[in-house]
Amino acid sequence: MGFEPRATRNDITGALSNPESFNYGVETHEAFKKGALTSDIVAEQKKVQEADLVIFQFPLYWLSVPAIMKGWMDRVLCQGFAFDIPGFYDSGFLKRKLALLSLTTGGIASMYTKAGDNGDFRYFLWPLQHGTLHFCGFKVLAPQISFAPEYSSEEERKAMVASWAQRLKSLWQEEPIQCSPPWYFGQ
Repeated sequence: MGFEPRATRNDITGALSNPESFNYGVETHEAFKKGALTSDIVAEQKKVQEADLVIFQFPLYWLSVPAIMKGWMDRVLCQGFAFDIPGFYDSGFLKRKLALLSLTTGGIASMYTKAGDNGDFRYFLWPLQHGTLHFCGFKVLAPQISFAPEYSSEEERKAMVASWAQRLKSLWQEEPIQCSPPWYFGQ
């Protein structure tokens, strides 16, 4: 794919609205309104517009997404396209779409519980599911997590793939999670 993950001045094809003080968020918002974003961003935004469901598949790095995916989110889900002020969370511009995080971890499942070394997986998914996806209006489905595939037996890995394949068959019947603090932190 060759997607450029860095959010820079080069993402705007026209003149800046304030060349003396570059502010990426402001400038990409203005560029979106003028149709002056680079073709790679526009192409990715078109894919999102055409999708009913966006699945983010990634290996968990430092309890987050890899840099290229973070860059994709920063560049593609810009103000004007995915949200506005007002126009976020339940009013976000992607409110008619579903999103799902499908991830693999380096640690075993017990490491991602309240008593585990990394804490409950819901804690570290809060910024992604609530702060990014739900902020843009997505209805977020429960994550698909494959724990420690590199340390699993071939039989265990096949079971992970079979479980995911089975879930994909009935995904359209799933209810989105409640993107609210009680779902993530229990209260």
